[in-house]
Amino acid sequence: MSQIVVFSGSAHRPLAEKICSELGQPLSASETARFSNDCLQVQLLANCRRKDVYIIQPLVPPTQDHLMELLLMIDAARGASAASVTAVIPHYAYARSDKKDASRISIGGRLVADMLTTAGADRVVTMTLHAPQVHGFFSVPVDHLTAIGELADHFRGRDLTGTVVVSPDLGNAKTASLFARLLGVPVAAGSKQRQADDKVVIDAIVGDVAGKKAIVLDDEIATGGSIIELMDKLAQEGCTEASVACTHGLFTGKAVERLRNHPSITEVVTTDTVPRPADWPELQVRSVAGLFAEAIARIHAGESVSSLFDGVDPAHAPPQPKLPL
Repeated sequence: MSQIVVFSGSAHRPLAEKICSELGQPLSASETARFSNDCLQVQLLANCRRKDVYIIQPLVPPTQDHLMELLLMIDAARGASAASVTAVIPHYAYARSDKKDASRISIGGRLVADMLTTAGADRVVTMTLHAPQVHGFFSVPVDHLTAIGELADHFRGRDLTGTVVVSPDLGNAKTASLFARLLGVPVAAGSKQRQADDKVVIDAIVGDVAGKKAIVLDDEIATGGSIIELMDKLAQEGCTEASVACTHGLFTGKAVERLRNHPSITEVVTTDTVPRPADWPELQVRSVAGLFAEAIARIHAGESVSSLFDGVDPAHAPPQPKLPL
């Protein structure tokens, strides 16, 4: 591990410190300055020559500043003769922009992937992409981690009788089904239509939720609009209360006020892929630093990263041997 050098951007330094603590590695210093013309400059303050460099930076607001800082750090490491440069991006913000669903718009997820590789990233480690097909936008290896096992651990050991896992939309239903199987409960999903970035309509619930407690599972919560719309629909269908779980708890705009004051929401649990809101002490946060640390250690040792999730996520499980005829 002496050939590893780990840096952190300014987006979420506490997570980087936790990852380094799990690795048993120091977090190397860097400096980011802003010139009078608003341009950023980054300097890495540790030797990178012939080292494997890992740069930890989730893309959280102000997203454009943090993206540019990450690109500059990658470029600086490449210019410092690093043996390899891995961008560790716990939250990849541009995964929402995964297709051309209107005239004359950019596919931002692909553009940012191209920018990262052009800057000099040899590999990307990320978690729970909003659209899994964004994985294919990269021309370098991508290790796509999942927090579904960590979130499931939060609910294990409870009496889950009369509980149902609910996905806010049919697109996330496959992940919700897996989560439900991990907990041994049924699954349901909302039929969602997005009318704007912060406005959705859920016109139906697919599955039986009447008289049950729900665990609402989403990959990312920004404004909380989808969750509140879903809660109203669940109440109409006879669902009594709900816990809310997500991997990326951005909680922008009025999300904190909406979620913490909703009468049907008993708790909200998320992970530390992004910084937690300072004004929400009741929020339950599960750390994924151990998963990222183990992934980095396995990459450095040339070992399998996907086997981290054997038995948790079938998408990562090795193929099963065929039975003899």
